Amino acid sequence: MRKIFAWLGVLFLSFATMAQADSAVGDVIVTLGENLSPAQKEQLLAEMDVPNDVTTVTVSNAEEHKYLGEYIPKAQIGSKAISSSKITMKEKGYGINVQTNNISWVSKEMYANALSTAGIKDADIYITAPFEVSGTAALTGLIKAYETSTGEKIPEEQKQVANEEMVTTAKLGDKIGEQQATELIQRIKEEVAKENPQTIQEIKVIINNVSNELNIQLTQDQINQLAALFDKMKNLDINWDQVNQQIDKAKEKWNEFKNSEEGKGILQSILDFLQSIVDWIAGLFK
Repeated sequence: MRKIFAWLGVLFLSFATMAQADSAVGDVIVTLGENLSPAQKEQLLAEMDVPNDVTTVTVSNAEEHKYLGEYIPKAQIGSKAISSSKITMKEKGYGINVQTNNISWVSKEMYANALSTAGIKDADIYITAPFEVSGTAALTGLIKAYETSTGEKIPEEQKQVANEEMVTTAKLGDKIGEQQATELIQRIKEEVAKENPQTIQEIKVIINNVSNELNIQLTQDQINQLAALFDKMKNLDINWDQVNQQIDKAKEKWNEFKNSEEGKGILQSILDFLQSIVDWIAGLFK
């Protein structure tokens, strides 16, 4: 599902604005796609387990095109706003915890990585839809909600870089693998924080060094695109220490899940399913 990456940039920028406001631990805000039916809205609100008086923002498909059209073709954005999300503020040091439902293309790790870039921290984030969709509506809704509720205008250049990061990561994932792309971006961020490069050439050196360490082969076009992206990031006054802290927290939460009884059971069921496919294919040749 290739449209989903588009709305992530909107989500984490919107949430960054919320974090700057007078939010408190436990505060919740929900976004709903305008094209949800009444029954679907009721279904998602029940799934999110939110109170009746929860703050809710609705987003239209026209707004999706307005915020995302520069990076995503119209056909990929689509004609309906369906996906939705819930943000719950947590205590300091909690980190970012991402859960999804009916979102198939962008991984939880990609979400956490990109969210941290915008300065988002210490929150539970839940992204969902009544069926498998791109997810553009949820993030577009959040940027609308937070600009309205806080009265603060998110800088246009920050919106552009946020969307560009998610697009770049997702496209790179198509070429080198989802996990590899996510790890590459994380490691580049870590090195940028340590070395504080001042020129695009210095950024390219970091990219080359990290990709070599991870044994990832990048084309010159990919290197140039990543360098241009991080060159824009370094001019946005990003708190890189905070970014890396949130990424580390997200990794810890994923590792805790993998090592839990629930996580082990889910992973084993996936392995069993894949093995059944292998056995079935092998049986065709007997």
